[in-house]
Amino acid sequence: MDAIVLLKDDHKTVEKLFKEFEKAGEQAYKTKQEIVAKIVEELTTHAYIEEQIFYPAAREGAPDTSDHILESVEEHHVVVWMLSELTRLDPKDERFDAKVSVLMENVRHHVEEEEEEWFPQVREAMGRKRLQELGEQMAKAKADAPRDPLALSSAKA
Repeated sequence: MDAIVLLKDDHKTVEKLFKEFEKAGEQAYKTKQEIVAKIVEELTTHAYIEEQIFYPAAREGAPDTSDHILESVEEHHVVVWMLSELTRLDPKDERFDAKVSVLMENVRHHVEEEEEEWFPQVREAMGRKRLQELGEQMAKAKADAPRDPLALSSAKA
């Protein structure tokens, strides 16, 4: 699978989880907690493969995207801290829904920038064969992803 297609599939998976969260009832604490656990897992794995494989390859193969990549790592930094806070926050806490809402806004902004602004540049610069190779690497690396968002390199950035 092509690396960009894999990342876009991850984006779709997370967006579905966001929509599930938004549809959950206000008092559906257990359901919301379960959805957030899935969001944390998906986003942690996704950020891991981006930071470890995709971003370094994109910086090398599409140097014009370096500024976008640096900004993306900073966006990851904010997101992983929010994810770590959500894993410890009781869903009945008055800040829980607000924190998830801010998380969704941040992630949706990040996804929009990646997909519309710089993924096309990366695709053009790197070509199909290289993106296929990266996609295979990334798919395999998902198994090695940490479960703790604070274990990601962007958490320390």
